[in-house]
Amino acid sequence: MTSNSTPALELPTEIFDEEFETVGDHHRMAAHHFAAAAKLHLLAATADDEGDDEAAARHAYVAYRHQLNAVQYAEIAVMDSETMEDEDSLEIAAE
Repeated sequence: MTSNSTPALELPTEIFDEEFETVGDHHRMAAHHFAAAAKLHLLAATADDEGDDEAAARHAYVAYRHQLNAVQYAEIAVMDSETMEDEDSLEIAAE
């Protein structure tokens, strides 16, 4: 049951229309890309089970790209988190 197209995930279009302004926006995009990667890995597994090496490789490649994007958004969310910055400031001040 493989397909030549990648699955589309439902995500509010306003996320793509606006600039990212909140840490929550970055978390939502990370979740979107992690979910897309998971779906594509499942498609790759199915394609592999069916002996369709080309589809398996294609799905795995796109899944990996989604994973990379997800990690980047997650890192941005952590770096932009004010609570983490506040904790770091307190640790530096205590030294």
